[in-house]
Amino acid sequence: MLILDEAHLLSPEQLEEIRLLTSAEMDSRSPFALILVGQPTLVRRLRMGVFAALDQRIATRYQLRPMDLAESARYLPHKLTLAGRSDPLFADDAVARLHRASLGLPRALDNLARDALIAAAADGKALVDDACAKRAVAEAVSE
Repeated sequence: MLILDEAHLLSPEQLEEIRLLTSAEMDSRSPFALILVGQPTLVRRLRMGVFAALDQRIATRYQLRPMDLAESARYLPHKLTLAGRSDPLFADDAVARLHRASLGLPRALDNLARDALIAAAADGKALVDDACAKRAVAEAVSE
């Protein structure tokens, strides 16, 4: 089994090598499996005509859908619990703003939440409020 994470960053040459690897005559008993993991741009790249042969070889596809607000509201405390924090750290309005700005994408939500935590710490706040979330979103948009 070969798992390629961040496959959306592969060059056209690397994608061509993968196509050649998947087209090689393989013994029917060979337990070869290839998993490409990447951002939504990977799907768009594979659908381009130049990668059609590779795209056609993909037997199973799965895409994580964006989280809804309720999932984002559970996701942030879960991540904090994994980090050892059990008490609430984000106000509801801050979670809603971060969710909207992240479009429900976990990595984007992580990054915005981190920036909002930094804003709260800079202001000496024990709770990330909407003002901190607004500042984090504004900084992310200006980058």
